[in-house]
Amino acid sequence: MAMGKVFRFVLVSSIAMLLGGAATALPAAGDADRDRQVFVDAMAPHGAARPVVAVLALNEGTEMTDLLLPTAVLRRADVADVVVVAPRAGEVALYPALRVRGAISFEDFARRYPAGASHVVVPAMVDDDDPAVTGWLRQQAASGARVIGVCSGVRVVGRAGLLDGRRFSGHWYDRRTLLERHRGAVHVPDRRYVVDGPVATTTGITASVPAMLALVEALGGPARAAALAGELGVSDWGPSHDSAAFGLDTPRAFHYLVNKAAFWRGETLQVDVADGADEVALALVADAWVRTGHVSLVAVSDAAAVTLRSGLVLASSPPVAGRSRVPRETALPPVRQLDRALCEIGERHGDARRDWVMQEMEYPMPEGGLCGR
Repeated sequence: MAMGKVFRFVLVSSIAMLLGGAATALPAAGDADRDRQVFVDAMAPHGAARPVVAVLALNEGTEMTDLLLPTAVLRRADVADVVVVAPRAGEVALYPALRVRGAISFEDFARRYPAGASHVVVPAMVDDDDPAVTGWLRQQAASGARVIGVCSGVRVVGRAGLLDGRRFSGHWYDRRTLLERHRGAVHVPDRRYVVDGPVATTTGITASVPAMLALVEALGGPARAAALAGELGVSDWGPSHDSAAFGLDTPRAFHYLVNKAAFWRGETLQVDVADGADEVALALVADAWVRTGHVSLVAVSDAAAVTLRSGLVLASSPPVAGRSRVPRETALPPVRQLDRALCEIGERHGDARRDWVMQEMEYPMPEGGLCGR
């Protein structure tokens, strides 16, 4: 993708973040168990046909975890046909790192699935108002698809005209922008995911974990969701969230702007990949390291590309001798690998930088803390 476009995206996001923390949110209604059941009921299949879940992408830039995690979890669950769909077939550039192939075009999707999608998952994108993307999303919603905006993908959902008058969640830095853009929209705090009619929304990047498990529960039942939760290393996929823990005070704002202004990276790390690699752990760990602001990241293997566990093809490069590798403990479940990466980040770059990464990913501190402390 063009570096100028990425820089403009980063600058606009920076300004939005600085403003977003000041917005006032209305209190959430009801308890978390009820809200989870409301989500499950709203996302349940219509009719006997096998559901079709489209994970929407913009070829020029789609958030890495927002795309890879839903695709991987839903394909692993085997409760729906899951396709990545973009304006053009082929490669999707991911940010803050990596590139994958395997998207089908809107035209190919229409030929394969003339009835349209039952659900559309919308990740964050470098352009939240691409006409082809928003037009296709609007068309799918009009045909009856349920829509799930993940993280700043909620901005794309809004641009498609699907947020006006609705209760919503979203990454904390988008709050003010969304309230200003969408007449009658109401932000709901303290919920990792919220549903209002056929439109669901989530908080920041890591909210894709509980939201996709809740979608698996809706499509395949609680036992299937519980089995996948165990694989991922989480015990609960309810919507409870402490919104007050996330936002920009002055020190955080300073760290954020310094990180984003440093579009150069002080170090390039390589992450080893192979056929069958678990993209959930890969995405979470890679996202965390690059968001330190200190590193860029390259996937390496002896082949030019590897096929991930989900079937998506990840572009890779030959390893470079002497270049540091991303520390990984692949024996751990994926979310626990994220915890380990955050510990490594804290040891290498300090707790303040680690905490900032958790802010960007909107990742709550695990019970008992990180690293056994």
